Amino acid sequence: MSQQPRQFCTFHVENLFLGIDVQQVQEVIRYQVMSRVPLAPPAVSGLINLRGQIVTAIDLRVRLGLPLRPAGERPMNIVVRDEDGAVSLLVDSIGEVLEVDEESFERPPSTVRPSVRGLILGAYKLPNKLLLVLDTVQAVTKHESRSAESRIAG
Repeated sequence: MSQQPRQFCTFHVENLFLGIDVQQVQEVIRYQVMSRVPLAPPAVSGLINLRGQIVTAIDLRVRLGLPLRPAGERPMNIVVRDEDGAVSLLVDSIGEVLEVDEESFERPPSTVRPSVRGLILGAYKLPNKLLLVLDTVQAVTKHESRSAESRIAG
């Protein structure tokens, strides 16, 4: 089996350095005005109009159980595709596209908080940091993390 390098679109959410396989990313766009969705789960920040397509925006800070984004800071959108269409993941900042070798991949480290570990496929060891690979299926699923919800609601 050939070990081809993989490319990841990288981004930051609070102090986490995360990545998504570039093949899952439709596009990266600046902050978009959102329409709120009444009774939506806490991680659903709203809906954005992306060239006529209605896209759900999920705040990864909430989804990962992290503190809310400081007032006045606007998130960036990473639009990914799932079986139901496009979904926007709200992140703090966008990084570079990185190419990594499969042999540097490991299961999620035990030091990653439990609220985050369920959304991480694993980590790539880079020279000065770890690249945590986000499980986009889990991040966009309708079944919200109960622990994150209770922290936000409580």
